[in-house]
Amino acid sequence: MTAERTAQHAADIDYIDHTVLITADLAVTSARYEALGFTLSPVSPHHLAERPGGPLLPTCTANRCAYFGQSFIELLGIVDPAAPDPWGVHELRRTYRGLLMTLGSRDIQATAERLRATGLTSTGIRALEREVATPDGPRTVRADSVRIDAAHTPEGALQATRHHTPQYVHQPRYLDHPNGAVGLRSVLLVVPDDEIDDHEERYARLLDADVWIEGPKHVLPLRHGRVEIIPESSLCDFLPGHAVPGLPLLAAHTVAVRDLTAARKLVEHNMIATHTTSDGFYVTAEDACGVPLAFTQN
Repeated sequence: MTAERTAQHAADIDYIDHTVLITADLAVTSARYEALGFTLSPVSPHHLAERPGGPLLPTCTANRCAYFGQSFIELLGIVDPAAPDPWGVHELRRTYRGLLMTLGSRDIQATAERLRATGLTSTGIRALEREVATPDGPRTVRADSVRIDAAHTPEGALQATRHHTPQYVHQPRYLDHPNGAVGLRSVLLVVPDDEIDDHEERYARLLDADVWIEGPKHVLPLRHGRVEIIPESSLCDFLPGHAVPGLPLLAAHTVAVRDLTAARKLVEHNMIATHTTSDGFYVTAEDACGVPLAFTQN
């Protein structure tokens, strides 16, 4: 990648901020992720704006997260189904059977303008707040996000976010994981074989990134994390035995760990089956509450 393109990325999207797994039972999903070796943050209810510039409202969702210092995995629970749902989480859960993904932006206004200019219309900038506990007492996490229009994201809801208070998100006390996880390595997009070039082109516009070819993978590397696009016919090479429920799909996420052997021993000690991959192992969708979770050496 040239210095010019690196400078471009420094002003816009340049990392995977987090993946999102929606669940109707936050307690059960949290227990499973703890058994997989993650330290999770306490339950944190969401307050969201229904429209750009609108007031922040209590909503039907809360989360628990596995934080890694830069990226994280969000377990997004529908904890009060009757409460307001300004971001349409109920519909997202019905529509998408894989992950949701949030990309990190250094300049959310530039991201929103670029998405519009490239034909990837968005919701406009919307605010998010949630209160979290810190060693110094309650603090408010604040962020601004833009969601890409669903017409352009058949594989799963995508948005970009700029954090204003990252120190309240990635608190040191949550960063030490028994499985040794240090960050999100990648998100896997599985597409029909005859559509891979179209999805590659769309993600190149979305991320303003170059594409690297690694065998059957079309890879868009970012400063932190990478998006990997593969044809359905190659799925068994990366997730042996896994069958996707539909295409295209954000089908799996991978975390990097300090010691792959130790991580696998921990997972298996907790009576969760593992399956060998070319660069590590993975836990099935059934055993990871809906979406395969892979592990690789940092």
